[in-house]
Amino acid sequence: MDNEIGGFGITEPDDLLFVKEFATVKQEVTGVSVKFDDGAVADFFDSHVDLGRRPEQFARVWLHTHPGDSPGPSGVDEETFQRVFGNCQWAVLFVLAQNNKTYARLSFNVGPGGQVLIPTEVDYNEDFGPSDRQAWDTEYTANVKGMDWLTTRSAQETSPARNELSGCALPYDFIDEFDRMEPA
Repeated sequence: MDNEIGGFGITEPDDLLFVKEFATVKQEVTGVSVKFDDGAVADFFDSHVDLGRRPEQFARVWLHTHPGDSPGPSGVDEETFQRVFGNCQWAVLFVLAQNNKTYARLSFNVGPGGQVLIPTEVDYNEDFGPSDRQAWDTEYTANVKGMDWLTTRSAQETSPARNELSGCALPYDFIDEFDRMEPA
């Protein structure tokens, strides 16, 4: 894959760092950026609240890929993580690169705050069903739109896109908005 892909880790309420599912939303991607569609993020959040989940179960673990072999976060990754997740009590920045190289950092903003690198692994002690490649292909096709990062044009477009690369990242702070919501 030549483009980044972004999404959210879905967890159970009693183990907030154990990602059970990776969910994407509509996004424009390049080899160096991911730009989520604001409306799609809002719909994603609404659907998970409707399922009775708290934001920490679906909106605290930000996962994305790097098409190369370096999982280290870029400057845009760092800025996006701070802007979108900087006011959360805690959040995880996770990057998966080629050859299964990973980077994961837990940041917390309570007390004195801090950050710590955390190990990652596939936990084969937990039950999980077979992978559903067809469902993943369908989700990918529905949500991920590749863009030419040098011209900011999609592979299907012939005219320049109106968006600039500097805006490629997660949208405004939906997470802060959800933190302020009452559980009901």
